Amino acid sequence: MKERLLKLLDNAYAPYSNYKVASIVETKDGKIYEGVNVENASLGASVCAEMNAINDAVEDGYRKGDFKALYVMVASDRLAFPCFICRQVITEFFNLEDDLILMNKNETKKYKIKDIIVHPFSSEDLK
Repeated sequence: MKERLLKLLDNAYAPYSNYKVASIVETKDGKIYEGVNVENASLGASVCAEMNAINDAVEDGYRKGDFKALYVMVASDRLAFPCFICRQVITEFFNLEDDLILMNKNETKKYKIKDIIVHPFSSEDLK
């Protein structure tokens, strides 16, 4: 996955922050969905790499329980966790025991989704 993510970083569109992010969603049946961050001059209209990859899988019919892992690579010297908006999207589609793999060019760390989403807001909160 690392080589694939490194190549994918080249497709990130980050002319304002120059902070490139690539993401891959791996499904339990072995399919791969890719995403990159896409910035916009109106920064609120920007979309994160994680959301682009997840949304691509959802377009193909995948739902919660279908995912195995989420990979996130940043073009930075530090590893970076998904933002809190992405964490909410991750909560919607991933189980707490699914894998989150964070990478940069030199380092890889593996977590469980539950490690970054301690108190999730879910459909249960809407009752």
